[in-house]
Amino acid sequence: MPHRHPHEDLEDLHQRLARTRWIAQLPGDPWSRGVPMDYLRELGDYWRTDYDWRAQESTLNTFDQYTTEIDSLDIHFVHVRSPEPDALPLLLTHGWPNSFVEFSRTIAPLADPRRHGGDPKQAFHVVVPSIPGFGFSDPPRTPEISVRRVAECWATLMDRLGYERYGTQGGDLGAYVAPEVAVVAPDRVVGVHIDGGFGFPTEADVPGMSETERAEWDMMQQWMGGSVDPHALLRAAPQTFAAGWNDSPVGLLAWMVQKFQDFTPSDEPFERFIGRDQLLTNTSLYWFTGTAATSSWPMYDGLAADGFAWPKGQNRVPSGVYGGGSDLMRRLAGRDNTIVHWPRDNPGGHHFIAMNEPAAHVADLRTFFDKVR
Repeated sequence: MPHRHPHEDLEDLHQRLARTRWIAQLPGDPWSRGVPMDYLRELGDYWRTDYDWRAQESTLNTFDQYTTEIDSLDIHFVHVRSPEPDALPLLLTHGWPNSFVEFSRTIAPLADPRRHGGDPKQAFHVVVPSIPGFGFSDPPRTPEISVRRVAECWATLMDRLGYERYGTQGGDLGAYVAPEVAVVAPDRVVGVHIDGGFGFPTEADVPGMSETERAEWDMMQQWMGGSVDPHALLRAAPQTFAAGWNDSPVGLLAWMVQKFQDFTPSDEPFERFIGRDQLLTNTSLYWFTGTAATSSWPMYDGLAADGFAWPKGQNRVPSGVYGGGSDLMRRLAGRDNTIVHWPRDNPGGHHFIAMNEPAAHVADLRTFFDKVR
């Protein structure tokens, strides 16, 4: 089921970009007040004149895509079956503010390693659903949407596809969903892999920390306090902000740039790690599907409903991470997870590893699932 947006929608986007009412740069350091206007204007002009949505759309449409009704919602998903008959089914869950675009460079090598210079024994049948409210999936219709409900939908989807044993993986929002699928279906899930997040300390952990660990905690607080907090912002007034993002492509682009830059754990520009075409493909998908508002539910009804918390995981099936943290994090991760994979030398400079380091991400998934197949 390929998706092709009408020509009129593309023309409307270009016209809106051409009519943008640009604001002047505020005084101070260019990033101190948000996205610098010179950069945003250059990127907006690129989106209008040089970026080729049709080419990117065609690339996405090379993946087999379907919809199925689960819990009264039409759920969109990519399903790429491997040519290898003994391939392990693998369920990938994207993050926020991302989409199935996150895995556009890893799906093919995961499904067909023989064709991409890998070992055919490490092949996967790849399933990438779009979370309700994101991309082509229906938006939630009640306030009761939750990570648990998404996990239940994913378990139903995998059962419907005939997969009795499978792995789960995700980063960002997907790092919450992937372990929850194991909670929902522990007899089906063979292993849980996340990009990172297990073992992050909280205030409750501080009294038991050593002096060295306390210094590490203080550094974490400085890093986490240096960006726009989407949980607080969208929990307070998601409709207010999304009204602008849904009507102005530059408004949406500014928000995406802000978050992708916040998700760069250094002072370097995000484009050092995530290509601008990748960012614009994800942003275009949000624009054409009108999902700036409907995709924000994790921030007001999901992860932040009772205050933000890091994913805790589960002990029913083995777990692993792409980017293992410090000794402190490894110790804390072991309280709620059976950790069998904790590498600390994987490359990466951005929060969205599958976009930043697709080859390394694929290699790490192969390594982890070799341990639990």
